[in-house]
Amino acid sequence: MKRSDLEHLIRAAGRIAGGREIVVIGSQAVLGQFPDAPIALLASMEADLYPRNDPGLADKVDGSIGEGSRFHEQYGYYAQGVGPDTATLPRGWQRRLVRIENSNTGGYAGLCLEVHDLALSKYAAGREKDREFTRELARHQMTDKKIDPAEAAGGDRTRCRALTGGAR
Repeated sequence: MKRSDLEHLIRAAGRIAGGREIVVIGSQAVLGQFPDAPIALLASMEADLYPRNDPGLADKVDGSIGEGSRFHEQYGYYAQGVGPDTATLPRGWQRRLVRIENSNTGGYAGLCLEVHDLALSKYAAGREKDREFTRELARHQMTDKKIDPAEAAGGDRTRCRALTGGAR
């Protein structure tokens, strides 16, 4: 997926949901901070997102421009409607969202996870594809070498265990 594809999905999701802001929490959120991210990080053809004003409308977005939809068939990429609790995220992540708003988003704004928050959410998910994604972020020097999960969790031990897999 390219940045312009994500902008198209933001515009389409905004129109469907009737909300001005769309939160992007999946791997393609990297395009908010790094519009020209390395190809190794752009393999996904989906963007995990939800309308900020009414996350419950994510199902409507998914049904309209989700996997297997006419939109997906026409453009080769799609939106995966998710909820705010889909990802394990560190305290304060909403203050660090990276805004995409330009002529391609058509008056709508995409709010993408900041790359360190994205990396921590991928780390917490623990799937092989997520570990590979975080390795690529590090290899391309897009994240700090050391991220303290305790700091990211804001000192919350339960969140810290979730982010580290119980290692702390």
